[in-house]
Parts: sequence; C-alpha cells; structure tokens
Amino acid sequence: MTENTPSASVDTLQKFAMPLAIVVAGALIAGAVFMNGQKQPVVAGGPQQASVNIKDVKIGPDDPYIGKKDAPVVMAYWSDYQCPFCKAVEVGGIPQIPIEPALPILIKDYVDAGKLKIVFKDFSFLGQDSDTAALYEHAIWQTYPDKFYAWREAMFKAQDDEGDNGFGDEASILALIRTITGLDADKLKNVVAQNKEKYLGLIQADETEAASFGISGTPGFIVGTTLIAGADQPAVFKAAIDAQLK
Repeated sequence: MTENTPSASVDTLQKFAMPLAIVVAGALIAGAVFMNGQKQPVVAGGPQQASVNIKDVKIGPDDPYIGKKDAPVVMAYWSDYQCPFCKAVEVGGIPQIPIEPALPILIKDYVDAGKLKIVFKDFSFLGQDSDTAALYEHAIWQTYPDKFYAWREAMFKAQDDEGDNGFGDEASILALIRTITGLDADKLKNVVAQNKEKYLGLIQADETEAASFGISGTPGFIVGTTLIAGADQPAVFKAAIDAQLK
C-alpha cells in the first residue's frame, strides 16, 4: 500500500458532461445553481479546451492527495461534494449517470502501484453545504491525513440531493465523522472554527485556478497536458495516465 492511499471518445465526454442542476427523477433535484457570495453559476463539464499542463497546477502542502508524494504521474481533480457527476466518478450509484466509477480503478491500477498521485482541488458552488464539506476536507487533511480518503469516500456514498437539501450540513458531516474510526469530531469542529478564513482562502484559490485552465464546472481533471472536463469512463483516464508513463 502506498503513502496516503486506501488498501473516449468525444461522444462519451459530451454525453456525461451535462449541467449539474438537471432533472433526475427520484434522485436529483432540478433548479437553479446556488450562489455563494460572489461565486458565479457554472455547469458540469464541457468541451475540452485550451492547452493545459499539470506542471502549471499549484500543488502545496494544503492540497489533499493520495499516492506516493513523488509518483511519476500527477492528476489534479476539482470537485464538489454535492456534485452527482463527481459521485459517479468516485463511487457510482447514480443510475442516471451510467458510467463505471473511475477512481477505484485508478487507485487499484496506478495509485497503489506507486505510479499516480491524485491531488484534490475544491470547486464548491452548489450551496453552503459544498463550502462546509470543503472546510472539513481541509481540517481532516491537516489533522488526520491518513484518514482523508476514508472520509472522502464516505462523504460521496452519503451524498443525496444537490445543494442544501439534506446531507451535507455541519451536523450531518459531524455525525458521519463519528462513524469513522480514528476521527475526533469535536476536535475537527474546533479546527474548522480556528482555521475557517484560511480554508476559505484555499477554496477560493482552487476555484480561481480552475477557471484559469478553462474548467467551468465539476468534475474537472488535468493529467499531463490532457483536460478531462466532466465525468467519463475509466478508459479515458487510463489513456491519459498511460500516455504520461511512456
């Protein structure tokens, strides 16, 4: 097991890179995109655009990651904990987005093999719950980095409707934290309170950086010089990673 890890076609991309605020009967809620402060509404995915390079992505000690610190390939991943397309990529379970979850495969085939480091970036725009989740993300990374991915996976499995419509507020996140062995919910609440302004600055910096690369929604990925803008099949991610391993 490696450090900090748990033990396409264009047609496909366009098919699944849809606006996040869509009607999904029985599962997702249609409606307007929620606004946080001065954040602008954005949509999930979109055409691959302007040239990108992972070397231009700012990666520092405050950015959560899984994999070996010096893995030969790095993938930057912008996400929102309320985003159903992110959930489809991470854990699946959304019938209306019928793709095989890519992250478990990438972890098994590349992260655990020491070939890939996945850096997690924030793009929280679907409501206050999105920001709250991002705050706790940074608190957990700062305090319990070895538990980060277990918490992240649990968060996506618990995800329900977009926006502030159920799971995702501080009380429900703390309740989930209490189910994960080794995490102290009360301590993490204090860490968030003490570092809130710092964390909000990190979140905003991630979103500004995403925009500079032409990423206008979630999920968004950069591997090498490839931009994957939206949820896609595992083969698309593997092709981008394999190109960097040659």
